[in-house]
Amino acid sequence: MPLNKSKPKRLYQVWKGSNRFLCGGRLIFGPDVASLFLSIFLIVGPAIAFCVKIYCNIKDDKAQAVSHWYIVLFVASILTVLDITFLFLASSRDPGIVPRKSKPPEPEEAIDMTTPSMEWVNGMTPYMKLPRTKDVIVNGHTVKVKYCDTCMLYRPPRASHCSICNNCVQRFDHHCPWVGQCIGMRNYRFFYMFISTSTVLCIYVFVFSWINIVERHGSILKAIAADYLSDFLIVYCFLAVWFVGGLTVFHFFLICTNQTTYENFRYRYDKKENPYNKGMINNLQEIFISKIQPSLNDFRAFVEEDDVADPTAPNLAGTVGCSKEKIDIEMGTSISDDNGLSLPEILRNLDYDDIEEDSRSKEGNGKIDSDPFFFPVDIEQDPSQGSATGEKVHTQEKFDKGSCSHQLEESFIGNGVNVRSDE
Repeated sequence: MPLNKSKPKRLYQVWKGSNRFLCGGRLIFGPDVASLFLSIFLIVGPAIAFCVKIYCNIKDDKAQAVSHWYIVLFVASILTVLDITFLFLASSRDPGIVPRKSKPPEPEEAIDMTTPSMEWVNGMTPYMKLPRTKDVIVNGHTVKVKYCDTCMLYRPPRASHCSICNNCVQRFDHHCPWVGQCIGMRNYRFFYMFISTSTVLCIYVFVFSWINIVERHGSILKAIAADYLSDFLIVYCFLAVWFVGGLTVFHFFLICTNQTTYENFRYRYDKKENPYNKGMINNLQEIFISKIQPSLNDFRAFVEEDDVADPTAPNLAGTVGCSKEKIDIEMGTSISDDNGLSLPEILRNLDYDDIEEDSRSKEGNGKIDSDPFFFPVDIEQDPSQGSATGEKVHTQEKFDKGSCSHQLEESFIGNGVNVRSDE
């Protein structure tokens, strides 16, 4: 009988990230897409209440200058539609996900990499080792890019791995819970338009709610006491504008200086030069005028399920093979630059390879020597040999201990460390 071949699947059906897909993979959301409905409610609810209030003013015979309220109603409707549209565009598109690799880079690719880091990454096989970081040149500046254990690739500059969506994202800014999506290279423009439109809408409703109260006959206090809906809108918009308005101002500063939220909180470019800053005008053009790069993923393409990397598969990339691999010279270099400190000389010059080879040779001889201060002694003796054999064993044990102490003492003295013996 012919073997039943599995039906081919599209990429979004076997995608290993945490994203949610709709419309056959045409729309991609984050795993917390449910929060999107809360954001829509917080925008649409007050906007509808405001429009209803304005419509009641138009129908009220006592309303003055009815024609301008039609314009107020129309503008409020446009701002609301734009706000929801920008929110949907920011949350439903690929933010710039870097395609995963099904296997780590080839060893030949790592041989040519120059990196000061001594922290190494074991690949899918213990015989292949990749450096944790490598250096790339960006606008004449050296920038470190890191290896992603989950996606099995070196992240592009400014990319970072989102733990919520489980993807590496180009020009990663942050993961927004109100949008329910990562904010990256391909949706940052719409995210900023969303928060800026929300700010304008809050100010708009706040101002015209006050105008609605002021235009009423009588004192303002009586008008406030009688118009509960306008009172609610004034308080609501006053509180909301501090949040969305603050975000708008902060991200405008980031755009003008060509930073991301992630970079601003982590690298502090006010203390060092930003390699991505092109000047305020060019930075604004890059965000608002430049063409948005196409997605690197065709989520509707048919793929073999084996070709997609499985982040749950055994991956030794996050393990460390020996003591030498646990020393992060990158961290030592940064500490040295900031505080004038460096790693102790003894840690740099210790010969770990000889220790590992000696350990493997002892294991090959069937001896267990996991504890450097444990010296196994064979105490079985031939009765015919008497105490001479026992004396020989005791002498050999003392020799082994003395040799180890002598070797450790020579190693420390050779590295400029004074060793004092209490014996």
